[in-house]
Amino acid sequence: MALLEHIPPIGVVWIVALALTLPASHSMAHSDVWLSVAECGASGSDFSTVASTTDGSQQIVVEGVGDFKVGQGVMVSRCNIHFIGGRLWGPSGQHAKNKPIETECEYRGYDGTKGSWTPYVVDIPNVSPPVFRWSDDLGRTWSEETPITEGWHPLSGGVEIKFGEHDWQQGWVITFAGRDQLVSVIERIEGNTLTLRDAANRTVADAVVRHCDDAAIQSAVDRAGAEKRNVYFPPGHYRLAAGITVANPMGITLEGPNGVDAVLDISEGEGACIRLRDGTEATLRNLCFVGGSGFDQRDQMGHLRTKGASGVWGFYFMHCNALGISNTERVLVENCHARRMSAECFYSAGRSRVGDKEPEQYTKAITYLRCSVEDCARNAFNNNDMAENTSVLNCRVVDVGGCTWEGASRFVKFCGNYVRNGGTVAMGNVRSRAEHYEHLPTGQHLVSDNVFESGVCYGGCQVRAAAGAVQVLVTDNTFVNFGTSAIEIIGQADNRHLTAETSTISGNVIDLTSFLEEPQKRWAVMVTGSHAIVSDNQVYVRGETDADVTAIRLREPAVNISVHDNLIRACGTGILAERADSRVTEVIDERTFTALPSARVHFERRLSHRYRGWHVVWLENGTAVGESTIEDFDPDGCRFTLREPRDMKVNDAFEVYSPTGTNWVLHSNTITDCTAPLVLDCYGSATAVARNNTITRGQATGVEQAVLVGGRFSLIGNIISGFDEPESATLRLRPDRLGNPPPNVYRDNIFEGCCNVLDAEALRLWQAATTSGNEFIGCANQP
Repeated sequence: MALLEHIPPIGVVWIVALALTLPASHSMAHSDVWLSVAECGASGSDFSTVASTTDGSQQIVVEGVGDFKVGQGVMVSRCNIHFIGGRLWGPSGQHAKNKPIETECEYRGYDGTKGSWTPYVVDIPNVSPPVFRWSDDLGRTWSEETPITEGWHPLSGGVEIKFGEHDWQQGWVITFAGRDQLVSVIERIEGNTLTLRDAANRTVADAVVRHCDDAAIQSAVDRAGAEKRNVYFPPGHYRLAAGITVANPMGITLEGPNGVDAVLDISEGEGACIRLRDGTEATLRNLCFVGGSGFDQRDQMGHLRTKGASGVWGFYFMHCNALGISNTERVLVENCHARRMSAECFYSAGRSRVGDKEPEQYTKAITYLRCSVEDCARNAFNNNDMAENTSVLNCRVVDVGGCTWEGASRFVKFCGNYVRNGGTVAMGNVRSRAEHYEHLPTGQHLVSDNVFESGVCYGGCQVRAAAGAVQVLVTDNTFVNFGTSAIEIIGQADNRHLTAETSTISGNVIDLTSFLEEPQKRWAVMVTGSHAIVSDNQVYVRGETDADVTAIRLREPAVNISVHDNLIRACGTGILAERADSRVTEVIDERTFTALPSARVHFERRLSHRYRGWHVVWLENGTAVGESTIEDFDPDGCRFTLREPRDMKVNDAFEVYSPTGTNWVLHSNTITDCTAPLVLDCYGSATAVARNNTITRGQATGVEQAVLVGGRFSLIGNIISGFDEPESATLRLRPDRLGNPPPNVYRDNIFEGCCNVLDAEALRLWQAATTSGNEFIGCANQP
């Protein structure tokens, strides 16, 4: 009391507030605030024992009773043969469509010899007469194709399947799983005999009995919600056969003692360890989550290569998450750690704003703070909705077989994290061209202050904005020994996606030195989406120049691109600008056509230039054979309309360019030790310019040219030095795509110590350009 007398009144208030936030282990005096799951019967025990079971009997005889108690849940392996999850996928061409199996087929006979949990995938290609093949290891191996006939067909593990009357030749997939686990409750203990609520259906001598705490934990969560209390998990190993649902949380906290000692283990169960549904606010803190499928099973849990239906993912059939969020308004997840999850570890899916319309209940803020995801088969963090204000902060992701982050959501911060051998930080991924996404866009992201090490195992690139993402900032990140591509802003868009655009990539330090066993072609930054700034980045390879590396890759038809103040060293290609091509897929009339959805020519947004006044260059075998002008692009029907008729046919190849200006400015960059420092092999425009760049050969050898210009691109005020190899040309100039000398401006450049300023073909194009104020210092052959 003497100490309290010296604390001002505000200090007393602070102490009381702190006490109200402390978990129950700190003081039993706060039991009115905290409810321990142990009070509701959760054991938190990892004890297990061997037991013998008898078909039809509720009694099992165990080797040791251990800490089992009457009323506790148990899971008993090998004694309860049954099937789960029968579904029919298809027909072919209807992606991910599926329904429960009814009369289409029958299956029987699972004997458990293939394991306690064996998914079966029966793949029926789109052929006639119908045949099938099957897999019992989620697509790693497949049987030979067998004709579908009447009667029973053997699979493995005693399983047989019989096909009913159905249009099998259209292409389908059948999935189901055999299990032998019994989940029950102890009703009586007499010596070494446990009497369970449910009977076994199989006689075995080697069943394994474990605690099962999900029902007790669910009871604690329900009670805490009703009593306006929080839930505390004492140190323990809590096994789950099913996930825990927190329905309509109104400020509840679920908390363990630290980030190590409270483990929720769903390796023998299905679902999310914890699922939040609706409500206003929930906090999870100091919990560990364990599933049943690690990084080494990423192929089995990924997209299965079936010949029948598509959109069949392996994790559907052994599904587990750490956390699922559905429409809870505010969520904080702090110091929580997930291992061996088959599906997205931390996952959100629910309603969102659509234009001016705001649903009554949706997720408005999720924060993941100091969490980790390691050794998991699929994604680490995933918002499969347009939830707002998700922040992934100071987290660790290592050995994750899917995306590190996948976010269709709005206003995301992915900051201060460490990632090694994970998948892409994927922004956008919205499969829709709905007009409301142009009124209230999605995919806004800030990706900053992260460390990415070694490369990606899934997705091909570490940070990518695509399919509708806008207002993307990728800043101040560090890439260490990176053996795959680093950053991409992908503008390609088809009849199911909007373009990704409006981005800033700045302040990143990208070390593309690879120590992978099989080196890959890769780039530090790739931009094919419009309205992009790429600035103040360092891109380099340690040691010798790496021919597999491109520092910055730009592609038409993107517009409004500014690339400046980047330092590029020892890359095969420094800055590359290239054309985009496509093909005609349907001729509507003599002026209207549709194009290849997956091609590099974007299907533009409604609020864009829509290619009005742009030119189409028609190609045959890579050579221009004609030119047209685009009247308009229909962003709803995804059709191009020409101003004048043209005789078109399906598969005609074409490229597009703007005759008025694409506004590409490359300035104040330093490029050294590269074998192809600056390659401008694109249409360009009157507003495309490379100015005030410093380009030196450095230690690179076998350099064909310092700068290649293959279109409308002006060079102003650049310093180009040291390209003194006898076979090298400092400038390699080429006609444009139509064979004409581009009316470029080459002014105020300094060429120093170069053997051949121009190659033989370039001289004619140099003379056709506007040239003035260029200086040649110590150059043997100059114009």
